[in-house]
Amino acid sequence: MSKIPTVDGIPVPPISLSSPSEPTEDDKKPLETAKDAVGSSPPSRFWLRMSAGWWRRLQYVGMSLHFLASPRPPSPSFSKKVPATISKEKGHFEIQVYVPEGYKKAKNNGQKFPAVVNFHGGGFTIGSATDDARFGRFILEHCKAIYVCVEYRLSPEFPFPVAVEDGADALLYIINHADELAIDPLKLATSGFSAGGNIALTSTILLNDHLKKSPKTAPKHKIRAVATWYPICDYTESREVKRARSTRPDQTLPANLTSLFDASYLYPPTLSLDSAYLSPSKATDQQLAEGIPETVIFYTCEWDMLQYEGEELAKRLGRAPINKDVRHKMIPEVPHAWDKSPDPTKPAAGSEEVYAECCKLLNEAFGKA
Repeated sequence: MSKIPTVDGIPVPPISLSSPSEPTEDDKKPLETAKDAVGSSPPSRFWLRMSAGWWRRLQYVGMSLHFLASPRPPSPSFSKKVPATISKEKGHFEIQVYVPEGYKKAKNNGQKFPAVVNFHGGGFTIGSATDDARFGRFILEHCKAIYVCVEYRLSPEFPFPVAVEDGADALLYIINHADELAIDPLKLATSGFSAGGNIALTSTILLNDHLKKSPKTAPKHKIRAVATWYPICDYTESREVKRARSTRPDQTLPANLTSLFDASYLYPPTLSLDSAYLSPSKATDQQLAEGIPETVIFYTCEWDMLQYEGEELAKRLGRAPINKDVRHKMIPEVPHAWDKSPDPTKPAAGSEEVYAECCKLLNEAFGKA
């Protein structure tokens, strides 16, 4: 049976396989600016906000169905408001904090927990911090770690680089408030899905660059691992090329949705697409070696238009001169975000096994000297 692509629990119609859209020669050229990616006449920011609002409501319904399947995912234990200090777009965003069993008693006894800081998906345009609560259940039970989910600010209201800056600010906040939260600052990890998988990578690069300029803004800490799930890694390559390269173009996300995401996030038109904070594949070897954690857990989906670029980045991270400990797995015969199935009767096939595997690898990273 053909699997229907989903975006964070939203079923989206597959594109026609009978008349695939072949990329033109212009499509194959590297994209340099946001204007190259979204066109010379993009939708108005007002239209983008209205369209994003509609998709957010639809996504809420899809995720509500996703959460109904047994076993039900946990709810956040508490939330914190985090001030934006890195971004020029001042304001606040929230983090939703999930704690393992026995947290309060252990905290009173001075015990510290590892922490996994997670970023949700949705093309930087839709989605909520709680979307990955099913994965969070495994973090709580298998890693005995605190699971922190970031409600980063969304586009089109807050286009690039606000989401990545909020991600770096969330890490900075957790490092500086580790004692208050009963977190061991030497046992941190990031994780993220889709757009959040991008932030799981780029936020650590940005934080490293920020701390090189302002080292006194954070005490001693160590981000030991990143678990990135089907991330977008390279905005300099057109969506047409990505879609045509997929082994199942009919199972990739439709152009109307990816166009909304790109037009919302990639702004203004002069924005350069080769920024390391936008396209981690374009980061220098030094940025990746210094900014990416030692352990890289990298999941891609066989039918995803992002599979190839994810696999290429995983390979690069594992090679000299970067030499990270990379654990890459391609999940066979599934589309992008397959684990966010809106089926209320059962979790997505294979998702819980892969979540458990990821937690095992995170535990290994936390246990390293």
